[in-house]
Amino acid sequence: MYLKFFKPLLDFLAALALLALLLLPMAVISLAVALTSPGCAIYTQKRVGKGKKLFTLFKFRTMKTGTPDVATHLLEDPDAYITKTGRFLRKYSLDELPQLFNILTLKMSFVGPRPALWNQDDLVAERDKYGANDFRPGLTGWAQINGRDELSIEEKAALDGEYVKKAGFAFDLKCILLTFKAVFRAEGVREGRKTEEKDAGQSGE
Repeated sequence: MYLKFFKPLLDFLAALALLALLLLPMAVISLAVALTSPGCAIYTQKRVGKGKKLFTLFKFRTMKTGTPDVATHLLEDPDAYITKTGRFLRKYSLDELPQLFNILTLKMSFVGPRPALWNQDDLVAERDKYGANDFRPGLTGWAQINGRDELSIEEKAALDGEYVKKAGFAFDLKCILLTFKAVFRAEGVREGRKTEEKDAGQSGE
């Protein structure tokens, strides 16, 4: 009952309330993005939704126009693409705020597997093993709390599968509370292959 009825209803009402509260701050962010880097303040990208159907995801643009359309941690040198304003927004996940509109239209949920990129076939295939593609993607998810960019495709999918098994109001609330902790500590954020290789060299892995 919760997943089919109450969760979508709570998502819609919470998104509506947050948009009303955050409309002015989001307008300020939009202005800051537009003034500090040429291009539209809102970035759109095709992502994989429930039932593996593609939808348009909204984010504040944090990179220069012309950046390759790949996952950020796959970029050779992300510093060459990420704007100064974008770096701040990404650190505190403020670039994700426009996804409240995705939640309002029920393309996304507040909690669920993070939506895969349109070309992340490997992640989508792994999630099929756990039934995670049958859930609406989330603004946050169990995998994001437990490693985010540091996780392999297999690890992300397994954690998404764990969410599928535990999904419910109490577990969703736990995910939301732990997300605030992870965001303020900037846990699990990795910007590009350059960072990954540097970290590996320092740790000896």
